[in-house]
Amino acid sequence: MSQESLIIFDTTLRDGEQSPGASMTLEEKVRIAKMLEKMKVDVIEAGFPVASPGDFKAVKAVADTIKDSTVCGLSRALDKDIEAAGEALKGATAARIHTFIATSPIHMREKLNMQPEQVLDHAVRAIKKARQYVDDVEFSAEDAGRSEPEFLYRIVEAAIDAGARTINIPDTVGYTIPHQFGELMKNLLEKVPNADKAIFSVHCHNDLGLAVGNSLAAFLNGARQIECTINGLGERAGNASLEEIVMAVRTRQDVFPCDTRIDATHIVPTSRLVSRITGFPVQPNKAVVGKNAFAHESGIHQDGVIKSRETYEIMRAQDVGWSDNKMVLGKHSGRNAFKTRLKELGFVFDTDDQLNQAFQRFKNLADRKHEIFDEDLLLIVSQTHENPEENTYELIYSEVCSETGETPNARVTLKIEGQEVTGSASGSGPVDAVYQAIELLVNSQTELKLYSVNNITRGTDSQGEVTVQLQKNGEMVYGHGAHTDIVIASARAYIDALNKLSSMIKRSHPQYDGI
Repeated sequence: MSQESLIIFDTTLRDGEQSPGASMTLEEKVRIAKMLEKMKVDVIEAGFPVASPGDFKAVKAVADTIKDSTVCGLSRALDKDIEAAGEALKGATAARIHTFIATSPIHMREKLNMQPEQVLDHAVRAIKKARQYVDDVEFSAEDAGRSEPEFLYRIVEAAIDAGARTINIPDTVGYTIPHQFGELMKNLLEKVPNADKAIFSVHCHNDLGLAVGNSLAAFLNGARQIECTINGLGERAGNASLEEIVMAVRTRQDVFPCDTRIDATHIVPTSRLVSRITGFPVQPNKAVVGKNAFAHESGIHQDGVIKSRETYEIMRAQDVGWSDNKMVLGKHSGRNAFKTRLKELGFVFDTDDQLNQAFQRFKNLADRKHEIFDEDLLLIVSQTHENPEENTYELIYSEVCSETGETPNARVTLKIEGQEVTGSASGSGPVDAVYQAIELLVNSQTELKLYSVNNITRGTDSQGEVTVQLQKNGEMVYGHGAHTDIVIASARAYIDALNKLSSMIKRSHPQYDGI
């Protein structure tokens, strides 16, 4: 088989955002979209325009901003969904409407309350309507992995005849296994008479940990587009991981006769940006982007890597955006060294004001920390885009007294809607005392579901990275904070989560399982 191109369809902004607590603001979506464009992602699924006014505006903003990638909007097979998607995508240089309807017996019976013929008719009508807005229409047969093959062949043939250029076969609930999913793709291409008139795509979920395996098996059997997300973000157990897909085909060219146009050097910076915005930390042993992905502790492994990197590394860390940290930055480093290092990491500031803000954060950190690592720089960049003026709550001051044998006590000053207030409380530990003091002032009536601490770099002066998860009235958000003082980092994470709750657009997503 000759070398072919694998189309990368990123749905971090749509399916990734459906992860509980991972809601993104319009500005955050645009920032991520710009990084995806820089990475040369082929298709960016920006959201579900009909879901809410906020989703519509975010898709429109991405469509108006992105020039080098196709921007896609999701819609059910309903007129109002397609109309909203078409309107939101008007400003896109290249636009795609992605419409779907469920095709498995259980979904048709229990969710849609439709007969198969009704489903087929809805699909055809939706595709034809979408073609009134864009030439590039994608059709998804939701829960294809559990659909009856003969009906799947029929609806795919009808979808292509109706004008769908891309046919997506989703494993919506992560039920299939690689050899089975590969066989399904092979049969579709062989048994659908007009299969040669469309590109076949897959969208796999990770409920059994097989999303990447299923996606690659489908490619080996004829699929030419894979739908995936940064860090494998997505509903339930997540989606196929973009970084794993891209590096698998690039590393194993002996198996996969294809490549993508992805600039992999932007993978790690994009991973960090998505993690920072969503509050979902990347597990240390996560393939490609985890901080241990290229770490070697075993003496045997270290010896082998010293003699020849290829003994224990199948890809170069630098190729995916990790670095050798050859330039050590500290409090004596100047603006040019700071700017140059960030450029090497893939970050170029839009304005001098952003550079100045970031450089000031760098100097403040350098006063507390002897060495500044790349991980610190990536965090500084993500913080630079934050706008405190839009926040309801701001941490002004915190003081904690914690002595052996005594109950810890905290005194906290917050700015709430521009007005400073101070409160004190005790707790079982210093962090608990700070949280009790914050709650005394804000009375958020939230439930703390998760508190997690990770060190960003090595050493006792490392910044601590704290993630919290708060829940209120069924809404769940993640907060993120970092500081060399873990108590301050904890307070920042809690305040970040409270701000997200206060500013969250009350979404009214139509009830659907996604694809």
